[in-house]
Amino acid sequence: MSAVSDRLPTFPWDKLTPYKATAAAHPDGIVDLSVGTPVDPVPELIQKALVAAADSPGYPTVWGTPELRDAITGWVERRLGARDVTHHHVLPVVGSKELVAWLPTQLGLGPGDRVAYPRLAYPTYEVGARLARAEYEVYDDPTELDPAGLKLLWLNSPSNPTGKVLSKADLTRIVAWAREHGVLLFSDECYLELGWEADPVSVLHPDVNGGSYDGIVAVHSLSKRSNLAGYRAAFLAGDPAVLGPLLEIRKHGGMMTPAPTQAAVIAALGDDDHVRVQRERYAARRELLREALLAHGFRIEHSEASLYLWATRGESCWDTVSHLAERGILVAPGDFYGPAGAEFVRVALTATDERVAAAVRRL
Repeated sequence: MSAVSDRLPTFPWDKLTPYKATAAAHPDGIVDLSVGTPVDPVPELIQKALVAAADSPGYPTVWGTPELRDAITGWVERRLGARDVTHHHVLPVVGSKELVAWLPTQLGLGPGDRVAYPRLAYPTYEVGARLARAEYEVYDDPTELDPAGLKLLWLNSPSNPTGKVLSKADLTRIVAWAREHGVLLFSDECYLELGWEADPVSVLHPDVNGGSYDGIVAVHSLSKRSNLAGYRAAFLAGDPAVLGPLLEIRKHGGMMTPAPTQAAVIAALGDDDHVRVQRERYAARRELLREALLAHGFRIEHSEASLYLWATRGESCWDTVSHLAERGILVAPGDFYGPAGAEFVRVALTATDERVAAAVRRL
């Protein structure tokens, strides 16, 4: 066991414990803007679908029901503009973090293989490479990487933590480069529904991929758009030549989305109204927090999409975390996402309206 755990970095969130205690001691209570975990109710139609499927005594299938695959293919075409998507182009997964962490291993990567991801990025990209004993590196522009031995390229648009969005032109250029060099491209698009000052585009759009899914896979989650983080509901869409072997591996590993969750996903993907309502909630919170942070002396970079504000006061991120914790506000230090975040903090929009209002008063 230690041989595996020793490959991993210290779990970053444990470092926040003393600052959380400071924030929790505030007379009016903590405002936790650190982890991007939904706080609003699961939409009623999704809850009803889950309850209706509660009597599910048999094993679910890894590939999901035909109805689930229909829902995914329909949503990918309707929402992302993808074309000619079949059941072989999609694969449900047990939450996107599980997929990110174990993908390099499931792809058969190991020592000598390279995995690349953005310089500021979700830490689990690195964790996945470490678990597979593969090499890993960061980039500013992936087309400047040495393609030799590069087996997996992660894109993340909109970005966690920065909220940066890659343009359609950039995506098109990167997809073409990856194909030219035989590099498998996975695009983490879990925040695509949350564009504020930009309209995020998927790599599945024909303007980006030329009408072909060869060598590309998109990752999508219902955690943020539908408040389903507790349901562990996500899916892949893209190259069948990649998803087919992954399906077989995941069958052997028993990586099955629970049957009630599958039913809930069908309901969630078939309804756009609840997504609009949730977007409006986040938009209102974003505007309040953004103005309060700017008035408090922060500068905000990128943040044109996603669930976060990427903010700095031009000092160590830990000094900023401490400063805000003394005011009962907990945020994530930017160096959780790479050394380039050393002077930034990530401020999540995932708090209730009442708690956001409290943070604004304190700022």
